[in-house]
Amino acid sequence: MPERPGARPRRERTSPCIGVCSTTFGDLVCRGCKRFAHEVVDWNGYEPEQRQAIWRRLAELRDASVAGFLSVTDAEALEAAAARMHIVPVPEQTLLTLAYETLRRTRGAPDFAALGLATSEAGAAVPPAELFATISREFLTRSTAAYERNFRIPAE
Repeated sequence: MPERPGARPRRERTSPCIGVCSTTFGDLVCRGCKRFAHEVVDWNGYEPEQRQAIWRRLAELRDASVAGFLSVTDAEALEAAAARMHIVPVPEQTLLTLAYETLRRTRGAPDFAALGLATSEAGAAVPPAELFATISREFLTRSTAAYERNFRIPAE
């Protein structure tokens, strides 16, 4: 997507943080970015390969969450809507990630067809204005399950 005329060049995001951290309240998985608490704390000390592994896990979990509720029916319409919302593309960004970011910035009930999206049966069962929050909760559930699968110490 081209930059807006006169706009300053945008830098690639250096962290998944979205400024809504719940790890300070004791959550083991951040409700904002969905990283594990130790990843939030240690992020600046990670090697690039470690950061990339976290970015990949988050993308896979987010995309699986979106796919349960939506599909992309018109990639050009989605990309045009994202450009209008000034969503900066990032390397290896999937259309499902773009759909998530577009919905995050949509106020009220989105016009899915205008965004190049269609709801699945599960998505159609959710009021349109609540779909992003529902997908975000699913993303958190998947991130929490990944944390528990990898870090939970079984009871003896």
